[in-house]
Amino acid sequence: MSAIRFGRFAALLACAGFLAAPAAAGVLTHADLQRHFPEPLRVEARDEKLPVWPIVKRDGPTEAVVAYAFESIDLAPILGFAGSPFNLLIALDRDGRFLDVRVLSQREPVFVDGLGAEPLFRFVDQYKGRGLRDGIRVAYGGRGAGGDELDGISRATVSVRILNETILAAALQVAREKLGFAPGGARPAATVKDGVFEPLDWRGLVERGYVAHRRARNAEVEALFAGTVGEGVDDAALERPDDTASELWTACLNVPTVGRNLLGEARWRALMARLAPGQHALLVAGTGRLGFLGEEFIPGTVPRRLAVRQNDLTIEIRDLDVDLAVDGAPAFAELAAFGIAATAGFDPAQPWQLVQRIERQKGIVWPERVVRELTVDHRLPERFFDIPESEETIAWKAAWKNRAPDLAALAALFAVLAAALFAQRRLVAKPARLAAFRWAVLAATLVFVGWIAQAQLSIVNLSGPLAALTHGRDLGFLLYDPATFAVAAFTLLTLAVWGRGVFCGWLCPFGALQEFIGKAAQRLRVPQWKVPKRLDRALGRVKYALAAAILVAAVAAPALADRLVEAEPFKTAITLGFDRAGPAFWYALATLALGAFVYKGYCRWICPLGAALATLARVRRWDWLPRRAECGQPCQRCRHACAYDAIEESGEIRYHDCFQCLDCVAIHDDRRRCVPLVLMDRHGRPVPLHGRRAQKD
Repeated sequence: MSAIRFGRFAALLACAGFLAAPAAAGVLTHADLQRHFPEPLRVEARDEKLPVWPIVKRDGPTEAVVAYAFESIDLAPILGFAGSPFNLLIALDRDGRFLDVRVLSQREPVFVDGLGAEPLFRFVDQYKGRGLRDGIRVAYGGRGAGGDELDGISRATVSVRILNETILAAALQVAREKLGFAPGGARPAATVKDGVFEPLDWRGLVERGYVAHRRARNAEVEALFAGTVGEGVDDAALERPDDTASELWTACLNVPTVGRNLLGEARWRALMARLAPGQHALLVAGTGRLGFLGEEFIPGTVPRRLAVRQNDLTIEIRDLDVDLAVDGAPAFAELAAFGIAATAGFDPAQPWQLVQRIERQKGIVWPERVVRELTVDHRLPERFFDIPESEETIAWKAAWKNRAPDLAALAALFAVLAAALFAQRRLVAKPARLAAFRWAVLAATLVFVGWIAQAQLSIVNLSGPLAALTHGRDLGFLLYDPATFAVAAFTLLTLAVWGRGVFCGWLCPFGALQEFIGKAAQRLRVPQWKVPKRLDRALGRVKYALAAAILVAAVAAPALADRLVEAEPFKTAITLGFDRAGPAFWYALATLALGAFVYKGYCRWICPLGAALATLARVRRWDWLPRRAECGQPCQRCRHACAYDAIEESGEIRYHDCFQCLDCVAIHDDRRRCVPLVLMDRHGRPVPLHGRRAQKD
């Protein structure tokens, strides 16, 4: 099977894997929880609406809920670096502080047979006693922790970031639902810009959407109750279906362009003075049969018929009990201002809804009640607000800032390498120059890119994003490893220009280590195995099969993928610097030993990342390596000199097997080694080469 057809087959298998991806679910039972929280604590039955277990403790003659326990996988199954989620047992007390955090399961490559689980356990222990209001952050990029920051784990930046996101996302859901916390968003709430003002009348405010509006006819309201006991019980709605049932207007009064225009300067200033820092005031006005206040409403309280919803969470509003007069507006049947507390976490720059609850009932003694909602959608332009960056954005930007020196060095290396490849004919003009340049770059790749910058690419850099996309998650986690991201971006860019050889031949730390070992073995006269051509081609297919298996397993069987990626010795030899015991250590040594007998044998036969890059490199549009008509017809000089066996007998270069070492370019331009050039110089004119192929032609 050709590499292209095999790649298509792998893609079909991957699609099948998408459909078979399993759903995540918790694993603990009530008995398990009780063992985790022994007397004097007692674990009650699991909540029916939210997957949490209340933990109670006797307080005198009564028992009180002191915490809630839950599994993170039930609330925030965020995919890890290898495409599978962490699962943690988390206990949150009534103040939003972590009573306990324990790792139940994880498949992160860096902790599975890598650094081991102990660093992970030590990291998780730091959450105990900290609260959700503390602004928990992780010191990324090797920075030491300070203040409310947690001390991160070196060589596990991405995994730690995902772990922290998992813990906080799950805990915030419980805090909002059970502890009355504010609904959280992807970033801190925006603040209103005081200096942005534009004079507008009522009509202009409504037309621009600064005052949101909705009119609902009786027929629309009746349709909401179709199929319920509330259907057909409102005679007025049935008799006059086109009449207005409810017409609502709403606006955010904190915004000067809205509030000052509606209330006038003096009334607006007086209202703003009443608000506490972070509190918001909303105007609600209405007409129609169905009022939003009702006869049961008491000024200064929470209205039963109104609420605000944002991020799918309901926010309580409270009447501000103030006298209002809206300039230029129509006559309203009801007009009121409502406040939203600062602790509610309301974000005026994000979309929100005003919700009017409409209740109908049927029966007299034991009436059945049905509630339906009318909503008014509202969103103001971002120019009215100062919008802070999200915690996630801040975190990855901090990681990039901390790695600025490494990124600058990588950029310099990329620029030098790209310039050399563009000007390869000048580089190879002197064999000594090419050799010095190549070994210098390989040394920088091994020591700096690999062991210092920790930027060794891996098949996990493909399988992880693939699994994330399969499960509907974005790829933002890739930004938390700046050095690896930079190498990956440069590699993808060069695939279209030079093919897979730029990374595999120049920027792969493990490949550089193999090359050093291979050259040393040749100098020491270690016998070099000459593998028959058919066997070499058959072994070369192994890496494609392995790459396909890993990519399919990443979405269909993550546990299997965790084991298959161990076919790469990169983590052992480069990421962990051989600081690893057991089979993985000996496997890494075996792959390097193979390279002493077969030049870069691992790269040619086993490497799944190389197979994936070779497949992706089919997009390459240019053939950079020069050829002559005599190449392969019948001259075989370059083919015999190619250490990677990437040149066909016909003289054609197999770019998907080529490592761009430029040795063939050096021979092509060398008047002492290129046979056609040698004959031309000897005879003063081009001399046709004779051989078996030429005679046949």
